[in-house]
Amino acid sequence: MFLVVGFAMSGSFNFQYSGLDAYTFLAVYGLIVFLYFLVLEGAMGATIGKKLLKLKVVREDGSACGFGPALIRNILRIVDELPFLYIIGMLLISRSDKKQRLGDKLTKTVVVKA
Repeated sequence: MFLVVGFAMSGSFNFQYSGLDAYTFLAVYGLIVFLYFLVLEGAMGATIGKKLLKLKVVREDGSACGFGPALIRNILRIVDELPFLYIIGMLLISRSDKKQRLGDKLTKTVVVKA
């Protein structure tokens, strides 16, 4: 995805951004990644990776995730990633009986086998 966005913005796979162009690139890339998770999990309950692993995101009662929970869940992905490499997310998942990260706990969602 990183290369696709870079190519789309520069017309070349040999791109280097600096200054304002770098911030613009990162903003566009970040928005696309955020929308990828939001739209796919909100509409279908799974990203392409989750579908390949036969997983999906559902509410704790088994109903569809929906866009509201998907939005909150993915905004909180930022916290789970802190301080780096999903350390907070991994700690929360390892201490949760339902294997939920912060976004899952607040939205009452779980990742289950499809």
